[in-house]
Amino acid sequence: MERGDTGQLVTSAASGDEAAWRGIVERFGGLVWAVIRAYRLGHADAADVFQTTWLRLAEHISRLEHPDRVGAWLATAARRECLQHLRSAGRAVPTDDIDKLEGPPTVDNPTEDAILRAEQEREDAERSVALWHAVSRLPSRCRELLRVLMASPPPSYAEVAAALGLPVGSIGPTRARCLRALRDQLVAGGISDSFASS
Repeated sequence: MERGDTGQLVTSAASGDEAAWRGIVERFGGLVWAVIRAYRLGHADAADVFQTTWLRLAEHISRLEHPDRVGAWLATAARRECLQHLRSAGRAVPTDDIDKLEGPPTVDNPTEDAILRAEQEREDAERSVALWHAVSRLPSRCRELLRVLMASPPPSYAEVAAALGLPVGSIGPTRARCLRALRDQLVAGGISDSFASS
């Protein structure tokens, strides 16, 4: 993702180019969702904040001082909207909930393939629960950082810094410490080294 390319995309979108808007949403939608998920809002609240963040961009796109840094702008806007939503809702953010996963699908006439697939899905779900349980026990800064870094497409360190209010130079070392802590949590929980390092 070139800076000039991003800046041109923003300029075109500000002029009403729908394809440019779609390009911006495609390029930065994952980053915006990652920032919002770090605040652990409910699905409906998260969707509202996601839409409001894009509305804020639409309101300000023609006045952006640095169009090539729209990703950082969106990350900051998403964070502000989350905080505003939490303040107006007057509730605390849960910090130790484990993501709820649905059990394996039921099959009327299970075949060998269906049974194997259901078993694999169950194992994947157990691994996912173990992983998110370990993540939930990390310090809040680590949880936020890892969630933002998992966005697709991956955000730049400048965008991560803007989303979380961190210096760019501290992101790599903090990420390494957080991943070490996560690995230690998984190993302490009886998860194999191969899973913890994957």
